[in-house]
Amino acid sequence: MTFPQKPHGKPVRPEFSSGPCPKHPEWSAEAVAAKAWLGRSHRAALPKAQLKSAVDRTAAMLGAPEGYRVGIVPASDTGAVEMALWSMLGPRPVDVLVWESFGAGWATDIQKQLKLDDVNVLKVEYGALPDLSAVRPEADVVFTWNGTTSGARVPNADWIDADRGGLTICDATSAAFAQPLDWPKLDVVTFSWQKVLGGEGAHGVIVLSPRAVRRLETYEAPRPLPKIFRLTKGGALMEGVFRGETINTPSMLAVADYTDALDWAERVGGLAGLHARADANFAALQKWVDRTGWIENLVAEPAYRSNTSVCLRVVDPAVAALDDAAQRAFCKRMAALLESEEAAFDIGGYRDAPAGLRIWCGATVETADIEALTPWLDWAFAAAMSELSAAAA
Repeated sequence: MTFPQKPHGKPVRPEFSSGPCPKHPEWSAEAVAAKAWLGRSHRAALPKAQLKSAVDRTAAMLGAPEGYRVGIVPASDTGAVEMALWSMLGPRPVDVLVWESFGAGWATDIQKQLKLDDVNVLKVEYGALPDLSAVRPEADVVFTWNGTTSGARVPNADWIDADRGGLTICDATSAAFAQPLDWPKLDVVTFSWQKVLGGEGAHGVIVLSPRAVRRLETYEAPRPLPKIFRLTKGGALMEGVFRGETINTPSMLAVADYTDALDWAERVGGLAGLHARADANFAALQKWVDRTGWIENLVAEPAYRSNTSVCLRVVDPAVAALDDAAQRAFCKRMAALLESEEAAFDIGGYRDAPAGLRIWCGATVETADIEALTPWLDWAFAAAMSELSAAAA
């Protein structure tokens, strides 16, 4: 068995994980440590000021409209979404859009845990989007803006009725800071620090519109709410949560790391700069996909393709003819070969997604590293094909 010749050069930073995502190119532990209030109470004046600054800077950089509240909450994006679901859903019908694993998880929680009656699940397979025109304007709608595990995103929010009766609850964890968000159409937006800005895990962010605040203050959920889900007290919003007074103890090291990422984001041009970097990374990868016969973007419609969590499938006839388990084994072997060469880490497709590869193209990745990766993808494919042919002989 003969392996193909290895490419010259490698990505300087071979981290292409879709979460936790790569640190920004100027990151250093020393720079973060210098910003961290370690060994201090998060209730003390200076640490609390840093938390409030993180909230305020997030709102400013994302362009959240006046009157929208931004808060740091426990348990990453998952905690932020669950907080919204358990606190707000119930008074109206609910539409859930499902085209990948996280949307499917929200649908399961709404149906089987909250046990709501009038729930409409609009579900399609990985790589596609459901019929957005079928969303009921009188219903609360729950959806992911960007499907991290499928690589499909909504192209815009034109399908959301400006005069809607229900709330829009948007899981934007791999979209925030990389894709334009239509704020007037969004009532609850959630994300985590570990995606586009490459922050640490465990902390989530929730953004509430005035409409969402009204729901919280006028609707008492008919279910027990754990402390970490409670956003109101005595029928009024807990405003302190949106001034840096976190519900539970945050990691001040993670807060400093996020602060450092915001500093870097400002140096590269703020939100516009972050969008441009992600777009350039995706364009470089898709250019290679378009000229390469053995692979395709999992998302057929170009307008629906993510510029962050790019999901690819192997379409070479010899691999496509294999059963699902064998296809997964082939892609896993490709990923293992790349990791062994330190050319790419953590690019296997998500466990619930179709067999394939998933490459993070968010703003903290350098386009030069995407360009350096593509010859190695060709090498890994050829090497895995050589092994497959030898095993069949």
